[in-house]
Amino acid sequence: MATAPLAVLFVCKGNHARSIMAEAIMRRMAGKFSVYSAGSQPRSEVNPFVVRLLKSLNHDLAGLRPKSWDEFAGPNAPELDFVFTLSETAANAVPPAWPGDPVTALWTLPDPAAHEGDDVQKALAFADAYRMLNNRISLFASLPLATLKGMALQHRLDAIGKDTSRADPLQRDDAA
Repeated sequence: MATAPLAVLFVCKGNHARSIMAEAIMRRMAGKFSVYSAGSQPRSEVNPFVVRLLKSLNHDLAGLRPKSWDEFAGPNAPELDFVFTLSETAANAVPPAWPGDPVTALWTLPDPAAHEGDDVQKALAFADAYRMLNNRISLFASLPLATLKGMALQHRLDAIGKDTSRADPLQRDDAA
């Protein structure tokens, strides 16, 4: 018997970099997950470095756009199973009531859009964020989600979000 895909939402402040990359990465796991991204204060367009990176990695960009997290709280919103917050700024904002009573976890990582330097250095910051997201999402997708419940599941999700390999722990998180 087939089970419905689990609905996953990635949130950031601007929904133009980290959460968009996370959505693109997890989209490749179609069938197991329905995936979305949103922001507390969405930007008008996807960051050009994200577009370039995702294209270079052969991601499908169709439908990727910044959107407000309010789109996921209305009457027509999908019932969510998981919500992962990727930025401190979004974590400190008051989110809407998510339909479906999802399991939530804080998976913050440095904001590549806040990286200062030339275009090569910026591109490397985006590639590093992509790598961290890909690693976390791969770990999440490999969890035995059908058998993990309650605190055991929360503990595993929190552990995935703890990243000790940050390239620059002092990097600011206020650009996206």
